[in-house]
Amino acid sequence: MSAKTMWSLSPSAKLVAFTVPLILVSVLLTVVGPRSPGRLIPSDNSWLLWSFGSSKHDIIVHGGAAANRTAATSADRMAAVLEVRKQVEEETPPSHTAPRPEAEDGGSAFNVSRPAPSPTGVEVALGHKSDQTNATIEDSRVPTLSTSNPPSMSEAVVLPEKKLPPPPPLREYTILDRLEAGLRRARSAIREQKNGSSTSDPDYVPIGPMYRNANAFHRSYLEMEKQFKIFVYEEGEPPVFHNGPCKSIYAMEGNFIHMMEISTQFRTGDPEKAHVFFLPFSVTMMVQFVYVQDSHDFGPIKQTVIDYLNVVSAKYPYWNRSLGADHFMLACHDWGPETSRAVPNLYKNSIRVLCNANTSEGFNPSKDISFPEINLHTGGIRGLIGGPSPSHRPILAFFAGGLHGPIRPILLEHWEHKNDPDMQIHKYLRRGVSYIDMMRKSKFCICPSGYEVASPRVVEAIYTGCIPVLISDHYVPPFSDVLNWKSFSVEVPVSEIPNLKNILASISPRQYIRMQRRVVQIRRHFEVNSPPKRFDVFHMILHSLWLRRLNVRVHDNH
Repeated sequence: MSAKTMWSLSPSAKLVAFTVPLILVSVLLTVVGPRSPGRLIPSDNSWLLWSFGSSKHDIIVHGGAAANRTAATSADRMAAVLEVRKQVEEETPPSHTAPRPEAEDGGSAFNVSRPAPSPTGVEVALGHKSDQTNATIEDSRVPTLSTSNPPSMSEAVVLPEKKLPPPPPLREYTILDRLEAGLRRARSAIREQKNGSSTSDPDYVPIGPMYRNANAFHRSYLEMEKQFKIFVYEEGEPPVFHNGPCKSIYAMEGNFIHMMEISTQFRTGDPEKAHVFFLPFSVTMMVQFVYVQDSHDFGPIKQTVIDYLNVVSAKYPYWNRSLGADHFMLACHDWGPETSRAVPNLYKNSIRVLCNANTSEGFNPSKDISFPEINLHTGGIRGLIGGPSPSHRPILAFFAGGLHGPIRPILLEHWEHKNDPDMQIHKYLRRGVSYIDMMRKSKFCICPSGYEVASPRVVEAIYTGCIPVLISDHYVPPFSDVLNWKSFSVEVPVSEIPNLKNILASISPRQYIRMQRRVVQIRRHFEVNSPPKRFDVFHMILHSLWLRRLNVRVHDNH
């Protein structure tokens, strides 16, 4: 077609004549053109994306200004592509290894963006050589980037499996873990029983207002019988250790030590299975054999306790494991609290079972235990238990005792010489008058503190069915965590001693009868039996220990 003929064509024919050759050339380039190692994807924004299936890096190269495609010929396009491929093959190293990025904040090195070196000599944007390449590598798990023998884009990209850390080994539960699990179950059972119905029992079912919560106490007692174990340290020799008085006002020290030594139900020979650990020294025996008479020096007694704890803590791990929180001492002597101060952790952490339960001297009711002072003249309670009915008790109130401590002089001053038949208050009884018989004839028995807060008169009154009247400051009555003392006893402040008769006379006959029956009912908890019987004083001491252990959780450091 001549130029004259072409210019004579219509505009639409001219357009067809111009574009057909261009289309033919483009098809020819597509068929016979070279294949690049990656994918060159030109876009209107002149971005060139290199995507290597074998790499987990996406290299994004940002090119310069868009090329003027209308100005370039088909040959120029082909030359540009060939030049790009040639320079990639000749100048790019066969294996480019990107160094593993280090997280500046000390965290994981993965998924950290960092600048990458420019692919030197690579021409981008179809023949337009960029003055500067702006490249970033989105680093992932594999830090190696390879340009040699890249796979076909049709091949699937396989991500490496993420290696998870091995699971921690299963923990082997220790004997202590099992002990603590048993205590948790017991706590749960006690909580559930608080508002539940009473549990049957062949011997005794606690019931009535004498108990803070009769159902919870009974369930707790049964749980104690099922699992509670005590380890008695075997170190130490009599008479100071594993021994105690059994026929005196401090008889409960020796009685408990003896009963604990022969117990088969609650004592264990394996310390690993023990819930609590008993330090079997007797303060009364130390006063007799260690203390220097009239020296007023507690040093030898305290040093004996220090030496003993050094021995058992060096031989066994249990004291150091809990810092003494699952250990207990027992003392009925007045010097028991002072003796416990020999070792700070014994005073602060350990369970102190004390007759002298004086809160002004450091007694802690949530940790320590108040147990009764019982004067066993013959070693037993035969002849001490029982008394007449309320209608056969003509005396309103009775007391007999010497001037011992700060309270008794006040009591005697106000009531000893009143010549009031209702108020039998005496320093000494007349010859031939029985102390126990006077208690049995009385409705109320006055139990003032001596030099220390505890008094054996409390238990003597309970034994004879006489309602105890507690006159004391800072005294925590025995087993107060279980027993509601206000339901079967009368507490009178020292300041109210002048009004003592009015206070007692104001209690109606009906109320008195109820209180007296409650005294008889709870008497079993103060009785000393050999061998021990369920719910007696020995078992009540054990139950108080059990309750304290329920409130302590021991962890093995290993």
